Amino acid sequence: MARYNCSFAVASGNNHSLRQSIKEILLSCSLDIIYDQSEYIMAREIPGKVSLAKLVSVEVLIDGTTATESKTRVSLVVKNEELPLQVANHCYQVFERVNSAISLNQTWQSVESIAS
Repeated sequence: MARYNCSFAVASGNNHSLRQSIKEILLSCSLDIIYDQSEYIMAREIPGKVSLAKLVSVEVLIDGTTATESKTRVSLVVKNEELPLQVANHCYQVFERVNSAISLNQTWQSVESIAS
């Protein structure tokens, strides 16, 4: 199973606007929001373009428990059932696309970012 994750902190503001921005980013990356709660968002690729094993799901956790007035930590996990036999597999390509869209977002100010 391919799995890529990153964590980043953004300057805190309105939690609702942060969630809305993340949802817009996911939608712009051709992902469909399938679950949306106050601190958790799950999105998935729309079936039909790749095989079922390659369908990517994205989980976003907005950590409100450790949020301060200056920053909010957000964790992102991108995964699928594909074996990561190649460095540039489909899951990694989606991870890079989402991670790039997040880093280029002008709605909030990124304080720090850690990818793994």
